[in-house]
Amino acid sequence: MLEDLTTAAFSPTSWPAAYPKGYAVVDVETTGLARDDRIISAAVYRLDARGEVEDHWYTTVNPERDPGPVWIHGLTSEALEGAPLFPDIAEDFTARLQGRVLVAHNAVFDWQMIAREYARAKCEAPVRQRLCTIALSKELGLPLPNHKLESLAAHFGVVQRRAHHALDDARVLAEAFRPSLRAAAANGVRLPLHECRPLTEWSDGPATPRIGQQAGPRGYGGYRQTGWRPSRKRPACPYPNPGRYEAGGRLKQGMRVAFSGDTSTERELLEDRATEAGLHVATSLSRLTSLLVTNDPDSGTSKVVKARQFGTPIVDEAAFGQLLGDVEPAAEG
Repeated sequence: MLEDLTTAAFSPTSWPAAYPKGYAVVDVETTGLARDDRIISAAVYRLDARGEVEDHWYTTVNPERDPGPVWIHGLTSEALEGAPLFPDIAEDFTARLQGRVLVAHNAVFDWQMIAREYARAKCEAPVRQRLCTIALSKELGLPLPNHKLESLAAHFGVVQRRAHHALDDARVLAEAFRPSLRAAAANGVRLPLHECRPLTEWSDGPATPRIGQQAGPRGYGGYRQTGWRPSRKRPACPYPNPGRYEAGGRLKQGMRVAFSGDTSTERELLEDRATEAGLHVATSLSRLTSLLVTNDPDSGTSKVVKARQFGTPIVDEAAFGQLLGDVEPAAEG
């Protein structure tokens, strides 16, 4: 059984040799959630091998477009007009990420946003591994009501002062990550590290409104011009449907998986990964669907509503990414 995870004072006498030598706890605020959205602020807390804070850094970034949901992140067009462009801060950002594991809450989102910005700037993000604190909290079995940052902070008694401000979110995460890391080390928990493969080139879609221009009325997605993509016929899944996914278990080849809402990883890429793992990607939801993947289970979309009606299991994108790493082969027969 794990030791008391709320006790931040303990320090394991021996530290796992396989653990990373340093971490960069990162938070980025963005103009939205799509692949063509931009970073508008970024913060990094550098931690040593045992989670002690070394220093921190914060910057705003001019996205050269409308800032998106100001009511969430608080950064207006006026506030960002004089901010540096991403290529101007890329060197400083690199210095803080270099040689460290990127740590973030729903790390795949922050990683994808960072990788795209570096690719736009025609350089490569210096990150080779990432660690998601959502995945780590699951590995530790933390009794959280949900996977929000505020819930993780409350569990460890960390006071959140300015939610959705990159610097404060990174501070909160760093303070919550330290006792999580120590608990993992004390109990021999394998850290859920994932490989990061930097983008080497990038091409944005049609132009989106720049700073000072009017955004659309639909919040995060109202002004996007590249959300549409043609449907792509996928090969039939060669495995029979083994039934529904069971919470705490493994995905099995042949399971029917549906997606709903925005994903931090490009949807087509996420579907490709599911297909490569031997899963059946379903475009609609029925009683035969094994699993629904959504980052907003309370959205009220038709798929979410049907999933509730049919009792279809629902997981978020981060959990699905973990499950994809260990898909059970189809039964022979």
